Amino acid sequence: MRIGIFGAGAWGTALAVSFSHVHQVVLWGRNAREIGEMGAHRENRRYLPEITFPASLTVSSSFDETAHDADLHLVVTPLSGLRDATRRLRSLCPGTPLLWACKGLEKGTGKLPHEIVREELGNDAPHGVLTGPSFALEVARGLPTAVTLASADAVFAEHWVAALHQPILRLYANTDIVGAEVGGAVKNVIAIAAGVSDGMGFGLNARAALLTRGLAEISRLGVRLGGRQETFMGLAGMGDLILTCTGDLSRNRRVGLSLAQGKSLNQILTDLGHVAEGVSTAREVALLGRRTGVEMPICEAVDTLLHDGADPRQVVEQLLARDPKHE
Repeated sequence: MRIGIFGAGAWGTALAVSFSHVHQVVLWGRNAREIGEMGAHRENRRYLPEITFPASLTVSSSFDETAHDADLHLVVTPLSGLRDATRRLRSLCPGTPLLWACKGLEKGTGKLPHEIVREELGNDAPHGVLTGPSFALEVARGLPTAVTLASADAVFAEHWVAALHQPILRLYANTDIVGAEVGGAVKNVIAIAAGVSDGMGFGLNARAALLTRGLAEISRLGVRLGGRQETFMGLAGMGDLILTCTGDLSRNRRVGLSLAQGKSLNQILTDLGHVAEGVSTAREVALLGRRTGVEMPICEAVDTLLHDGADPRQVVEQLLARDPKHE
């Protein structure tokens, strides 16, 4: 099978490396110079240095060539690139099955990824999301990982789980695309709060409280939007939240740690060198919570911290000092 992967960042490269152990993979990136270097050195020195590309993985700076003749399209750009990529794929190769591994809410609209795809793709091709607890570096190294493939079409989800499943990279089918995407989006915001708490030295008890109450926020919003409660107890919910809030490879947790050190957001993002989706998602999640009447104090606090210049210590202390309620 031939897979066209769009987005040559860390996660796109990791999936390309993993899937190319079984399939023919073409990895597209928009920067022709960087793609040329990746092809010459057979590794992505910018995002995943020292991970050698298998022979069945090729790279290309041509979007059209990557799209044509592919049995599956997989978009792994930042969320901001999903709409354009989907629109171009519909024009070039209508009907080709589509997966995406983007997480977050679209800036300015608050739309989940599947809503963006539905607007651009319509019913032209079956589609779904690949999400769950997965650091790119570990996937690229071949370390055991389990993720969710969610689609409203159960047959589509089960078919592509069977086609892509590997002993090391294990896939599980799910038909709750709303719940899977809400879990993937909001956990990044909670991870920023967890990073701030850790950076302030508030301890493991405080982190556990933030994770637990963060999962409650994710579940409340997800159910309100039509997701299923049980999804948030699985890989796309609790699993992704735990990894992102506790792992040292988490970009969003690193944003929180740096905020606790007093660094400006601009400096943090420059130092990071990667996209941290929780930064833009925080504002959209806060707005969505207000529109839907869902109480989301942690996400609201992260939003004020990132975008309104709130003091990190005061934000976390206020969260921990909220009035007692039934759990």
